[in-house]
Amino acid sequence: MKKLVILGAGCGGTMMANKLRRDLDDDWSITLIDKDNVHHYQPGWLFVPFDINKPQDIRRSRREFIKPGIEFVISKLTNVDWDKQEVSTETEGKFKYDILIMSTGCDIRPEEVEGLQEGWGKDIHGFYRVDDSQELGKALKKFKGGKLVINIAEMPIKCPVAPLEFAFLADWYFHSRKMRDQVEIEFVTPLAGAFTKPVATQVLTSACEDKNIKITPNFSIGSVDHVKKVISAYDGTEVNYDMLVSIPPNFGAQVMIDSGISDPMGYIPVDKHTLQPKDRDNVWVLGDGTNVPTSKAGAVAHFQGDIIHENIMAYVNGGEQHARSDGHAV
Repeated sequence: MKKLVILGAGCGGTMMANKLRRDLDDDWSITLIDKDNVHHYQPGWLFVPFDINKPQDIRRSRREFIKPGIEFVISKLTNVDWDKQEVSTETEGKFKYDILIMSTGCDIRPEEVEGLQEGWGKDIHGFYRVDDSQELGKALKKFKGGKLVINIAEMPIKCPVAPLEFAFLADWYFHSRKMRDQVEIEFVTPLAGAFTKPVATQVLTSACEDKNIKITPNFSIGSVDHVKKVISAYDGTEVNYDMLVSIPPNFGAQVMIDSGISDPMGYIPVDKHTLQPKDRDNVWVLGDGTNVPTSKAGAVAHFQGDIIHENIMAYVNGGEQHARSDGHAV
């Protein structure tokens, strides 16, 4: 029997498993591997601090979304060996493959910014993990006023518009508590403006002005002093805060670094049109764990999945792999 192995049972991996189980015949087994059985609707984390979503509302069993005929293995991934065509797990052993799909995502690394980790959970919070978003909600309830700073450490990040959405939600939240005039909101970004695209930047800048949200662009954070409550850029610019909502650097999975198949930030280099690593005709990568110049978001994984699905079926059937991604977010 031929073996298709998929790493990561998030949006991208689960979608690929279901698509290919429908179209591959019984000569193919499909194995989907992830470290746990908990699926989070990640965009919902943004709304948890404001009590719009509860964690239980955006949490499901991964198995709920996996079609019959797919083996779901719950174990931490420990190594990926493209030469041997096998992957290793912490508790379930090794898995050989004929085709490998990798969708292992990315995560925040507060420790990558000097001083950021030391202040995390004190006056510094985030919303890119469910536990962090809950702690941020508690901190917002206790906030009596002062300067709220939202800072993007660097790009790329998951869902580039989410930090600005947080700023708008904070504006609404403090209005609802009848204390907006006691809160200064500053959006500090490494970008040249509010967003990544010129037209959107113009519209969003106007919206920030209407909501009295200050934008500080071109800020490349170098360090955080959580005692003095100051973030400092490499050029010496400083911004003080009373509460810092941080979007730390995003890294791909550590196991990709350990396996020697990624760049130093854990992102897997692929051809941005075929979504394949160089000289690996039976390996495809999609979603947040690639180095392609796209938004790191579920919508991108969806469109990448269509490309990969078409090309894998062509590969299996001996045809030409003609589907191409345009290399950007759709």
